[in-house]
Amino acid sequence: MTLSTSTVLRDARRIVVKVGSSLVTNEGRGLDEQAIGEWCRQLSALVRDGREVIMVSSGAIAEGMKRLGWTTRPQELHELQAAAAVGQMGLAQMYETKLRENGLGSAQVLLTHADLADRERYLNARSTLLTLLTHGVLPVINENDTVVNDEIKFGDNDTLGALVANLVEADALIILTDQKGLYSADPRHDPTATFVHEARAGDAALEEMAGGAGSSLGKGGMITKILAAKRAAGSGASTVIAWGREPDALVRLTQGEAIGTLLIAQTQKQQARKQWMADHLQLRGSVIIDNGAVSKLRADGSSLLPIGMNGVNGDFSRGEVIAILDSQGQEVARGLANYAAAEARLLCRKPSGQITALLGYAAEPEMVHRDNLVLSK
Repeated sequence: MTLSTSTVLRDARRIVVKVGSSLVTNEGRGLDEQAIGEWCRQLSALVRDGREVIMVSSGAIAEGMKRLGWTTRPQELHELQAAAAVGQMGLAQMYETKLRENGLGSAQVLLTHADLADRERYLNARSTLLTLLTHGVLPVINENDTVVNDEIKFGDNDTLGALVANLVEADALIILTDQKGLYSADPRHDPTATFVHEARAGDAALEEMAGGAGSSLGKGGMITKILAAKRAAGSGASTVIAWGREPDALVRLTQGEAIGTLLIAQTQKQQARKQWMADHLQLRGSVIIDNGAVSKLRADGSSLLPIGMNGVNGDFSRGEVIAILDSQGQEVARGLANYAAAEARLLCRKPSGQITALLGYAAEPEMVHRDNLVLSK
């Protein structure tokens, strides 16, 4: 294994961990308190090591089925939603208890596809998660199965894990499953199958290797994990697929040990975001900045503050990519707007300390944060 790949997890500072239903519920026999406690111990070790960690956990429907005395997964949407509502109580309580035993605060966050499809709700979810991480609280995320329908459903928590990795711009996604990782073929049926230790995320050959769902509890199989890794790679996050009951798997992975299958993102995190912004052909608007702000962006790598803005063009929403122009109308940079056009017009030439007084709230002190800004060539 090359040095670059051996350090992918060791150098990861922000990590999303996804654990599947069969592991959380011990193949449907109710929540596995010992296993959840073990993962929470490892999660707390990662946080103490200076990492930011988010857990995406399956298990609400499976736990609800157990509490309701159902032995097979229901097909009717209202029954699935009822099971999720019952099971979510026990799932959240278990994580809260076990994380607190290890000195960590926790927060339950329920998401639907609609939350991430709507730009305003997407930004609100992102801000909430990043704020929780800032305060040392570990978010435990699940799909909000009690309200979703097929049109707004993620479909499986592997996909949700990848979308959360994109949402918070994680460095890595770790998918804990009931299999050791990816094989070249299904080892249950093909004795010549070989283990895939490392590959490129998004490689079409991986999808051919992956089989269907292997459990009656969850909706995902290896194919959903391969597709999740491909999706996560879009924002620069590499993915590891590993056996969830491997002793100290999370700690050992972040120490650089090769466990499971590593699917490497070909684009670095910052490059992926900045390339995405640079590739926007049509922008909804722009802001005009003074010479001092131009100098700070170019020479100091600073964020764009409202006080440096002289004018606003167009009609853009919060979170959209906008152009940043100098006084001659030349593009200096582009980036993600923290405020809509109408709000930005009120903020021109104003210090950040006046944002709340002017708007009634303050999303961020910057108009465009330097992490969401790319200089034009």
